[in-house]
Amino acid sequence: MKFADLHLHTFFSDGTFTPEELVERASKLGLAAIALTDHDTVEGCARAAAACAAANMEFISGTELTAEHEDTEVHILAYFVDTQNQALLTRIAGFQSVRQNRIREMVAALNKLGIPLKAEAVFALANCKSPGRPHVARALVKEKLIGNLDEAFERYLKKGRPAWVPKTKMSALEAVELIHQAGGLAVMAHPGLNRTDEIIPDLVDAGLDGIECFHTKHSTTMAGRYLEIADKFHLLVTGGSDCHGFSKNRPIIGTVKLPYEHVEKLYAAKKSADEKRRTPAAK
Repeated sequence: MKFADLHLHTFFSDGTFTPEELVERASKLGLAAIALTDHDTVEGCARAAAACAAANMEFISGTELTAEHEDTEVHILAYFVDTQNQALLTRIAGFQSVRQNRIREMVAALNKLGIPLKAEAVFALANCKSPGRPHVARALVKEKLIGNLDEAFERYLKKGRPAWVPKTKMSALEAVELIHQAGGLAVMAHPGLNRTDEIIPDLVDAGLDGIECFHTKHSTTMAGRYLEIADKFHLLVTGGSDCHGFSKNRPIIGTVKLPYEHVEKLYAAKKSADEKRRTPAAK
């Protein structure tokens, strides 16, 4: 039986693995397909695709967008997007700028608490255009300003803690539209983690293509619930480990293995969507 992991991050956002290291691990696990879903960037996709080709593994280009609907945060995974699509690249460049400003605001908040961390130290450690809170946590540990990553989040960086800064988000409906115009499929990420069930019907109306039923933080019961929701709304089913390497200590690629039948359904949906785009609307 073949399996896939369709929710993975590299050092192009807040993971620690290079695309090649990620593919090497996937290959050792015997995965048939992977998708790269770095936050607000598609920069790592070309390298991951090349490494997958060399390893005789299927690769799906992607990204993960942070959005909101009626003040509820929701993460939208984009699969099969054209990584050269100018509208997509322009929008995610804006998101990257927002992320960089957020780092500066978090560091300023830490400084007010008497913690002498410099924003430059975070950016140097991150070494990417799409930095996030894990980079601040890692910088705090590296500078010996805190004991470990978990402590950094618990004391300063979690929502409600003194150095937490809210994200500026795009509309979830806009995110779905952006993904579609870039040739992709839009899938709601880890709904059990974000507790966003009540907004699913609105996203379905906006064209949501699928839902991530299998995730490291979804219990068996929770996965079953989302499979029922997927069936009710005729949504595609995806799943993945949400691996960030050792940035968050856990989880690691392969801790969630999506049965390959769901990958085949993704390919079929992509083909159908492409055919609809190529066919002029009936007059």
